[in-house]
Amino acid sequence: MTPRIRMMVGFGALLGVLVGVWLLSPILTPFVFGAGLAYLGDPLVDRLEAVRIPRTAGVAIVFASLTLAAVILALLLVPMLQEQIVTVSRRVPDLIDAIQNRWLPAMGITLPEDFRFDINSLRQFVTEHWSQAGGMAAGLWGSLTKSGGAAIALIGNLALIPVVTFYLLRDWDRLIERIAELIPRRWMPTVRELAVETDDVLSAFIRGQLLVMLCLAVVYIVGLWIVGLDLALLIGLIAGLVSFVPYLGFIVGILLAVLASLIESAEWLPLVGVAVVFGVGQLLESTVFTPLLVGDRIGLHPVAVIFAVLAGGQLFGFVGVLLALPAAAAIAVVVRFATRQWLTSSLYRGDG
Repeated sequence: MTPRIRMMVGFGALLGVLVGVWLLSPILTPFVFGAGLAYLGDPLVDRLEAVRIPRTAGVAIVFASLTLAAVILALLLVPMLQEQIVTVSRRVPDLIDAIQNRWLPAMGITLPEDFRFDINSLRQFVTEHWSQAGGMAAGLWGSLTKSGGAAIALIGNLALIPVVTFYLLRDWDRLIERIAELIPRRWMPTVRELAVETDDVLSAFIRGQLLVMLCLAVVYIVGLWIVGLDLALLIGLIAGLVSFVPYLGFIVGILLAVLASLIESAEWLPLVGVAVVFGVGQLLESTVFTPLLVGDRIGLHPVAVIFAVLAGGQLFGFVGVLLALPAAAAIAVVVRFATRQWLTSSLYRGDG
């Protein structure tokens, strides 16, 4: 097989994979989540195997531990989050009242009577809505159950994640061996080198980034709680979770915190505290958390990370967002390998 034919076969295989992901993206979410969890849990299972615990038993231990931690976290967080959302929703009429009766008149703007909200009716509507729905969770569940297909799809995807995770985690090493058997022997040294480097980069980056997200969530929650924001827990968690995209956690978090602060107090002074909290969080992320926990392990500029996430979302939807950073890490490893090959080539050196 000539080099040109090998290149054509490689590009054809890559194109086939991309088309397959695009066509199957609506059903791939639980499998991507399961594969990600299995990838993160495989080192723990390997350590249990090293102390002579059978792999299936090790998988059961790791799987049960992760499930128990998720259940405990949900039992602790969900009631508090629901209570915060209900509390703030009841303050929305106060914000509207402050806007149309205090802030706009202070700027010399007076709304006509036809454009003014009836605050008493709005308060009554909010009260009735939350008392009938039993909170946000009940309202969301009610809207889902009205469309049976959406409810079935959601429940099915959630149920598939632990199943996929368990079986992939149990057979992870076997799957890697099967894939290795399909690679031509003459390519094995190069493929093994790239695979090891990709695994080192990806595992270090993912685990480090998860720790950065956790640290930022703690900083935002504690800081917003100190400045007296009732929605500190909810906003801190959201800002921490979306921090895998550079600056997105800061932008989303400060916008939500400003809105929540205006809803809660309808005053401008608490906004200074919100700005200080997110300023400190951004400073800690750039000078302490990211250099210490992640470093430059993925080898991508922050702009490239943002582009990868946006491009993945545009091309493949939510699945593309999940796959963007792993794919970017793998591409970065291949680009560095190609750069090393180019710098040692006779064409670059000009000696042949």
